[in-house]
Amino acid sequence: MELNRIGCIAYFVILGIVTSLNYIPGLTDAEGRTFGIFALDIYDDALHGASALWAGLSALNARSARFYMRTFGALYLSDGLLGLIVGVGYLDVAIFTLGPQDMPLLFKFLANLPHIALGSIALFLGWRRQVA
Repeated sequence: MELNRIGCIAYFVILGIVTSLNYIPGLTDAEGRTFGIFALDIYDDALHGASALWAGLSALNARSARFYMRTFGALYLSDGLLGLIVGVGYLDVAIFTLGPQDMPLLFKFLANLPHIALGSIALFLGWRRQVA
């Protein structure tokens, strides 16, 4: 099976787990933050769920999988980098509703690391040279 298709299956599983995190007892703190860092709401859950579904469907053929990795990677990496700079991203429209947030750099790094990592890996897989 082509590596992008395997990647899509992995992203389907990862994003499916992320979608469920708010609903697993003990993973959120008193302020409702998952692992004490991520303030996920129903919109974030819907976005992660849609991304998981997109990944799962994209795994069905190599061309769709490559498109997913390239597009998802660009969207998630840029969202994570924006969050690292201003404290919020654009995929959940927080940059428009909340505006830039003044937070410690370490917190912004930890909060945006999943998007930066998932986006970077997806871009690498999507744009890597195909070996015949």
